[in-house]
Amino acid sequence: MRLYLASTSPARLTLLRSAGIEPVTLAPDVDENAVAAEAARVQGAPLTPHHVVELLARAKAEAVSRSGNGADPIDGLVLGGDSVFVIDGVVYGKPHTPAKARERWHNQRGRTGQLYSGHWLIEQVNGVPGRAVGAVAVADVTFADDIDDEELDAYIATGEPLFVAGAFTIDSLGAPFITRISGDPSTVVGLSLPTLRRLVSGLGYSWPSLWNRGGAL
Repeated sequence: MRLYLASTSPARLTLLRSAGIEPVTLAPDVDENAVAAEAARVQGAPLTPHHVVELLARAKAEAVSRSGNGADPIDGLVLGGDSVFVIDGVVYGKPHTPAKARERWHNQRGRTGQLYSGHWLIEQVNGVPGRAVGAVAVADVTFADDIDDEELDAYIATGEPLFVAGAFTIDSLGAPFITRISGDPSTVVGLSLPTLRRLVSGLGYSWPSLWNRGGAL
């Protein structure tokens, strides 16, 4: 069974590879801000973090499902994902600028927030989409309280925190600044492997059927 990853996230790709899966990566053409804004307009109220990540994960999976894989029809499972970080009830996506990343870190060091990761999985046979399932995983993240400004400036200068939800990583340079994870650690990377396994099973497929890398065969 082939897995198609509707994401260009290096972290998600590395995570899947470590679990024995070499996905086909396809970039979804989705304006995340526009999709979320329209959903909030229709709802008449701000979206919850749970709703945001599930909505955007679904939008990405459906975009790739529609656009396909060039001349080759998609035949397998299409996975979309999205993540946001929440602290004090405020939803934070990617900061994009050093100033915003620094502001967020000054607010979150020594504290605990929640990382929400949404998943949407579409079964597609010979280019024709069929059943779909989705789920959201949540993990608590606690940051060290003794991070000094020099360390923060050095971390931000690497550029790593600018393009990840919450301005931090658990699987790279940001890991030493995190003291505790409550929940599935892969959720914090942006893709909960246990959640994905349950979704795959829910569509009637076995998790080992996705293994296609040498170490898992």
